Amino acid sequence: MRLLPWTGADGKPCYLSTDDPDSLLSRLADDVEAAQLASAEQVLAGAKAVLGDPKAGERAVRFALTRAVESLGDVLRVAVSRSREGDIR
Repeated sequence: MRLLPWTGADGKPCYLSTDDPDSLLSRLADDVEAAQLASAEQVLAGAKAVLGDPKAGERAVRFALTRAVESLGDVLRVAVSRSREGDIR
C-alpha cells in the first residue's frame, strides 16, 4: 500500500494498492511528490529571506510561517510514504 501525496474530500489519507510502480496513478503520485518537494524548497528560501529581513512585518512572517507549515506537512507525507515503501531517496 502506498500513501498518496493527497487526502480525500474528508481529509483522510488516500492509499494506492498496486504492484506496478509505472501505473498511471503511481506516476501521477510521483509527479505530485516531486512538485511538493520543489515547492518546499522555494518556500524554505522565501521563509529564510523573510526571517533574515529585520524590516519584515508580522503579516509577512505569518504568511511565511503558514506556507512553511503547509510545505512541512507535504514533505512529511512524502517521507512517510517513501519509508513505507522502503524507498527513502
